Amino acid sequence: MSILDINVDTKKTILVYLLLALTAILVDNVYAIFGHGVRSAAMTWMFLYPLLGGTMFYLIIDRWTQGIGGSKGYRAFYNLHNSGIATLTVGSFLKGILEIAGADSLYVLYFQVTGWVLVVIGLLLLGWTVQYIKMEKP
Repeated sequence: MSILDINVDTKKTILVYLLLALTAILVDNVYAIFGHGVRSAAMTWMFLYPLLGGTMFYLIIDRWTQGIGGSKGYRAFYNLHNSGIATLTVGSFLKGILEIAGADSLYVLYFQVTGWVLVVIGLLLLGWTVQYIKMEKP
């Protein structure tokens, strides 16, 4: 199988996540310039959420779950998972800003917990959807 065999909607999702990962790298570098060269690990590595949680995840999901896109539960999984990745990325960005400023906030923990809960619920829903499709097929 090649990358050309991927579903059109999945290709768009993968492209968007790649662009978001590149944007996160760009934002980190621009912020470092205006932050007088001070960097934060949370901001430096925030690109991994869209890269691994988005791009790589959807490449793997497309391979394992062919034809699941229009089934019950997939859209809810898709929305929950994407919201979780977005929440984790924004939370990492906020943590980076606060680290560079020398401050701390409880909101960073809220972002992390909420993001991971959304991702886990989305994955559980994906597992349920895959099982539902297997039960429907004779």
